[in-house]
Amino acid sequence: MKRVQREILAGTILVILSVVIVLIMGFREQNRLEEYVEFQGAAKIEFGAAVYETNCTSCHGPTADGIPGLAPSLRDHSFFAERIDEVGWAGSLEDYIVSVVTTGRQVSTRPEQYVGGGSPAMPTWSDAFGGPLRKDQISAVAAFIMNFEAYALGDVPTPVPLAPLEDLSDPVALGRATFTSAGCIACHTVSGLSTGIVGPVLDGVGTRAGGMSDLSAEEYLRESILNPDVFMVEDFSEGIMPQTFGDTLSEEQLDSLIAFLLTLE
Repeated sequence: MKRVQREILAGTILVILSVVIVLIMGFREQNRLEEYVEFQGAAKIEFGAAVYETNCTSCHGPTADGIPGLAPSLRDHSFFAERIDEVGWAGSLEDYIVSVVTTGRQVSTRPEQYVGGGSPAMPTWSDAFGGPLRKDQISAVAAFIMNFEAYALGDVPTPVPLAPLEDLSDPVALGRATFTSAGCIACHTVSGLSTGIVGPVLDGVGTRAGGMSDLSAEEYLRESILNPDVFMVEDFSEGIMPQTFGDTLSEEQLDSLIAFLLTLE
C-alpha cells in the first residue's frame, strides 16, 4: 500500500472515530444536562436551608413546622394545597413565597391564629427594601421550602423523625421534647439545645424563677408560660411570646415542660 493510500486510510479511520465519539457524547449529553440541573437544584436547596436556619427559625421553627401562636408551618398539607387559593394568589406557590419573603407582612393575615414577630408581623427581607437578603438568597430559601412539598402532600414518607427520640416516660425528657416541639427552641437559648434570641436565655431559670416574684419557682414558670406578659423580663417586649400554650399544650406536657425548666440550674 502506497504512502498516500495509508494516509487516506488513517484519515478515514480518524474521521469515523471522531463521528462515533461525537455521537456517543451526543447521546449522553441529555443525561449529563439533567444530572447538572439536578445537582444545581440540590445545591440551591442546601444554600436555602442555611439562609432559613439563620433568618427564619425564630418564627417558623427549626424544622419549619411553625410556632403555635407566632407563625405558621411551612411544611404542612394546607400550606401546599390551600394557601395560594386562600389569599387569591394567581401565580405559583414558589412565586408566592418569594413575594412574601421579599416584602414581608405589615399585619398578620390570620391574627386569630398567628400574631407574627412584632410590628410588622413579618419583616421585609429583601435588600431592595432595606432588608438583609439578596435576591438569590430569597430564591434559595423558597426552593428550600418547596422541597417539603412531596412530604407535605403525602407523596413521599418522611424518612426520619423531626425531633430526637427520647424516653417520654420520664417527665423531664418529655419536657425537653415539648420544649423542642412547641417551638420554644426557636426563641430561647438553652446551652446544648437551642440558640434562640427572641426571648430570654433560660440557662439557670430553674434557680432564678424562685426569686423573681412572690410565687414559687414552679408557679412562676407556669404563669410565665400561660400568661407570658404578666412577668416581663427587662429588655423584652409584650406580645412577642404566644399566649396560646394553655390551649395547645396538654396538662401533661405543661407539667413536664416546667419539670424540664426546673432542671436548668
